[in-house]
Amino acid sequence: MLKLMVTGCAGFIGYHVCKRLLGKDFHVIGIDNINNYYDIELKRARLQRLKRNKNFTYYQLDIQDSQGLNSILNSFQISHVVNLAAQAGVRYSIENPKVYIDSNIVGFANILEFCRKAEVQHLIYASSSSVYGLNHKMPFSTHDRVDHPISLYAATKKSNELMAHSYSHLYGIPTSGLRFFTVYGPWGRPDMALFLFTKKILKNEPIQVFNQGQMKRSFTYIDDIVEGIWKVLDYPPQPNPHWDGSPNSSFAPYKIYNIGHDQPVGLLYFIELLEKALGKSAVKEILPLQPGDVPETYADIDDLFTDVGFKPITSIEDGIIEFTRWFKSYYKIDGP
Repeated sequence: MLKLMVTGCAGFIGYHVCKRLLGKDFHVIGIDNINNYYDIELKRARLQRLKRNKNFTYYQLDIQDSQGLNSILNSFQISHVVNLAAQAGVRYSIENPKVYIDSNIVGFANILEFCRKAEVQHLIYASSSSVYGLNHKMPFSTHDRVDHPISLYAATKKSNELMAHSYSHLYGIPTSGLRFFTVYGPWGRPDMALFLFTKKILKNEPIQVFNQGQMKRSFTYIDDIVEGIWKVLDYPPQPNPHWDGSPNSSFAPYKIYNIGHDQPVGLLYFIELLEKALGKSAVKEILPLQPGDVPETYADIDDLFTDVGFKPITSIEDGIIEFTRWFKSYYKIDGP
């Protein structure tokens, strides 16, 4: 039985990835520090569901703890690592920059060292669509340079890609960086728009609509993100002998993919669908664009489809319905 390590296992994406891997009879070693960036009880509820599976081993551990990681290295022969542990959030990075350096830079350096020592077959790690920053060319392509991030969060994710490349080059570690685009769905993060909007609409509180509602996002349902990770897992990158200098591959075993829906959705339509699913109208507080935010994201997923044969398929209409069903069930809210 292959042993895979998933960091951030009590997080939104990490929980769903672990659930998928356990359903395929892998032994999953899950790591999470259960920090208080958002509701700890939600993280614990995810974790409790994972612990029901006998093939799940959990360590409450911060990836900044290199000694703790070494103890896992000495206990298991781990073949693959999916690194989803990170300090998330664009806006929070403006208020608390140090935690992003500690987790996303120092922590990721520890993960790379772990992979080097373990001689893993494949490291998959979470990057972000935020790395595109001030890029104006649409759709966002992994073939384009991303040199102008507009938040420290984005800068740390770009740094992860550079750090991974250096380890792929120096030590031959196959690394795949996945730039996620606005992930949503059941068990989602409470700091994300869908969760915040749902909570406030049900309480008859105003929702904050930034950039006068003129935002577009490649909203990507969680099942599509997990399927993308699952597909990429089987395709560790190979050195590209014909590399032409494109940022998304290398002479080293290194690859970058976008994982996002290729049909961007306007924020006002997104809110309209949510109102319909909840059977309630939103009170909107119209505000200007926030520092660190980009007005539009739009994923070019041609490489993902060409290399692993996958593209996200869940419509925003279906995805919002599934989320609101989960939200009402989890929080025991009556109504249609």
